[in-house]
Amino acid sequence: MDAQNLQNETGAAVAPLSAADAIDLAQEKGEVSIVDYKMITFSLAGKDYGIDIMEVKEIAKAGRFTYVPNTMPFVLGVYNLRGDIIPIIDFRIFFNIPVPERKNDELENLLIVTVGEQTFGIVVDEIDTVVGIQKSTIQPPHPLFGDINIKYIYGVAESNKHLYILLDIDKIFTSRITKEDAAKAMKQQTYVPPVEERVVQEASESSVVSESVKEEKPVDNSDKDYSFVVTGLADLGKFYVTDVNERWVKERFAAWTKERGAKGAQLQNAADAEAFLTPFWSQNTGTWWSSAYADAVYKLLPDNTAKQIIVWNPGCGKGYESYSLACILKKRYPDARIRVYAHEIDLLNVSNAPLLSIPANVANDWYAPYVTKKANGEYTFTQDIKDAVMFEYHDCTNTNAIPVVDIVFARDTISFLPQAAQAAVINDFEEKVKGNGIVILGENESLGNRTNWGEKLVGNLVVYNKQ
Repeated sequence: MDAQNLQNETGAAVAPLSAADAIDLAQEKGEVSIVDYKMITFSLAGKDYGIDIMEVKEIAKAGRFTYVPNTMPFVLGVYNLRGDIIPIIDFRIFFNIPVPERKNDELENLLIVTVGEQTFGIVVDEIDTVVGIQKSTIQPPHPLFGDINIKYIYGVAESNKHLYILLDIDKIFTSRITKEDAAKAMKQQTYVPPVEERVVQEASESSVVSESVKEEKPVDNSDKDYSFVVTGLADLGKFYVTDVNERWVKERFAAWTKERGAKGAQLQNAADAEAFLTPFWSQNTGTWWSSAYADAVYKLLPDNTAKQIIVWNPGCGKGYESYSLACILKKRYPDARIRVYAHEIDLLNVSNAPLLSIPANVANDWYAPYVTKKANGEYTFTQDIKDAVMFEYHDCTNTNAIPVVDIVFARDTISFLPQAAQAAVINDFEEKVKGNGIVILGENESLGNRTNWGEKLVGNLVVYNKQ
């Protein structure tokens, strides 16, 4: 990394600090001896924190961030870092820590971090130094150590009479579920074996069934294979089988066993789970909508003369779905004010969504009335479409403050919640959807046999309304 001072667009000096330079500096000061963990330390509201030095690209001072509308309060805007446009996140606001009043053109202390392929600028109070410790001295986190949610804390460590709270950048900026989390979630799943399997199991446990009877009524291995697949989907794919998706899972399992043949039906790894779930995804998931799919969604939207149409879009991903939905809603309800609450638990996605660029072939397709061309030749959505979508870092399983809604658009989202969370979210749908409102789920999901929801087929898509 270039170690020379660089000038940012505010005229302030930016001094990149490489990991190697930081370690050498710490060693020169005699601050480390035999260490296997180095961290950049900083302060928030007078408390000491640390981040793994391998996550930190450089340290800088900058200001005059470009405001981006319809982003969460902790997103201060974007910044041009030597040609790279990066989101700027204020950790103080993110963690609900009081922030001193900002002065015009005041430079902020930035940690430039890289998570995956994305670079972020993190605003903190003060950046201190590099501290090296032995990894074995890191203690488990405890809620009393800071004002920050314990799930974002990697651990705590002491050095030179300072207690440092080590933050887990990966967990802060991405949505991850550990194997332990998956195991806990699986405990919430209640698998009821088929009748034949229960009879043999109970008889075996009570030693009532004789060997001859066992030979006459062997256990059906396909039932066991199915239960293993259900477990594997939760453990390896974070996909939870309930009445929301059980019909599809059983149909897919039948096809899966034929595909696998001698390999067996059990899921051995994450790649197997991904292959099993490949046919599950709805049309145009994670990409721009085709004109055919856009027309299908347009046709299932009910008549509504309200002056404002409010939509809840949990699991909005990178924003393709939310913007596409906003365009269709604008077409369907041209005189109404559109408001889409787009929620996502992946901070990378929700931070980048407002910056989403539009390829020329997409801009010239059915999106054309809702797109404008910038001076540099790039395409962006018109201001009314941008203003229609509110991207929020939010977990749909938690109580939220959105108002009652006309539409819930939640494709391929509920199935990736544990059983108890699925039930809670569906109950939330019932509370938040207006009497004449609708719910749209993924093409291979349903509201099961719930008597308070009616199911209607419109073309190839299913829509649910209150009974």
